[in-house]
Amino acid sequence: MALIALAADKGSPGVTTAAVALAAVWPRRVLLAETDPAGGDLVYRSAAAHGGPLNPNTGMLSIAATARRGLVPDQLWDHVQPLSGGLEVLVGLGVAEQAAGLAGLWSTLGRAFASLADSPNAPADVIADCGRISGDTPAVELFPHASLVLLISRTEPEALARVRDRAAALAGKLHGGSRGAATLNSPVIGVVLVADPGNAAKLAGQVNDMLVHAQTGARVVGTLADDPAGAEQLAGRRRGRLDKSLLIRSARKVTADVYQQYGAAWATQQQAAQAQAAQQQAHAGPPPQGHGAGR
Repeated sequence: MALIALAADKGSPGVTTAAVALAAVWPRRVLLAETDPAGGDLVYRSAAAHGGPLNPNTGMLSIAATARRGLVPDQLWDHVQPLSGGLEVLVGLGVAEQAAGLAGLWSTLGRAFASLADSPNAPADVIADCGRISGDTPAVELFPHASLVLLISRTEPEALARVRDRAAALAGKLHGGSRGAATLNSPVIGVVLVADPGNAAKLAGQVNDMLVHAQTGARVVGTLADDPAGAEQLAGRRRGRLDKSLLIRSARKVTADVYQQYGAAWATQQQAAQAQAAQQQAHAGPPPQGHGAGR
């Protein structure tokens, strides 16, 4: 149905934690892709389904060679590893220097991620952890293919000022300078706040008003609980009922709200794309047959 890209402007607001939490409760089959050019974290913090460590060479690093020869969406699954909880992951790069191997391929990856939902064999949405996007990071080349770009931010005044300015800059880049009503532009630019659950709703309203007043073209789509204990459980470093944690409970609400707001539109876009592809194929006519091909 969609490619959802998560990113932050600066600092460490918890993009990877947010991406894993949302993917863990996503209502459809989902592929979590670590697309941070600075390198991924899951290979260090998560165990594979077989109980051992994840293979750092299978994921974004291995897909680079495949993508240079062209990338069919279903080929993504050849580079995926399941985590111990069953979540399917495209492991990120080990170090930033390896990003050179993906030069010129980010848009190709974006198209493959966005098209995976249309796979006749193994359709899935993709949640991409793009890390920090301040500066000239190539991960922003995924954004034009996304249905939703989520900026993760904490609630300190300086963090909110940065996310406001980053949202405005992205709207100018992705929407051609047309800002104001985020739901009318694609990809939608949303903000997810990592906040104290006690005043999350009030903060979300205030920040949303700020984004609208500044004509950023973005809106707050939800809040994730600032829950260090839940984050430790999610990373496998602490025992407890993860499904009862404030982090996972808030992630469920964010995913439900996202689907309620945008799911129908994404389905309509997918159907339109499929209809267009079928029409183009019909106009192209049947493939040429060789001598003696049909008898």
